[in-house]
Amino acid sequence: MAATSSEAGSRPSGRGGGGAAAAATVFAGVLLLLNGILGILQGASAVSKDKVYLVTARYLYQFDLTGWGWVQIGLGIVAVLVGAGLLARQGWARWAGVVIAALSLVGQFLWLPYYPFWAVVVMAIDIFIIWGLTRPTAYRDF
Repeated sequence: MAATSSEAGSRPSGRGGGGAAAAATVFAGVLLLLNGILGILQGASAVSKDKVYLVTARYLYQFDLTGWGWVQIGLGIVAVLVGAGLLARQGWARWAGVVIAALSLVGQFLWLPYYPFWAVVVMAIDIFIIWGLTRPTAYRDF
């Protein structure tokens, strides 16, 4: 039986990954954009010496809050650019997104003494980004 035009539009594209891989990549791109924006805001709060962050006295990793805020701002800007590249389906953005999310994950681990709950939440977001970009079907998208 011949397929009608409405049935043909609902079939997978034949690119192998199907809709799930594309959805995971878009999801990771949106999360990376949001993660970058939140990183910029988090860093700006640290640079402005806001009273939001408390420094615990007994933590192994102690950093200057202002300097660490600038690192967060820089990572956030790069994350926004890479997230936009992912949404524009740029091939370079997939692995760049994995690298940025991994750096963000390490950065949030080092951020634990300043705001533990928020750091754990952003670490979970970073893990979702890495998962979405490293799925075996994710590279068939590009």
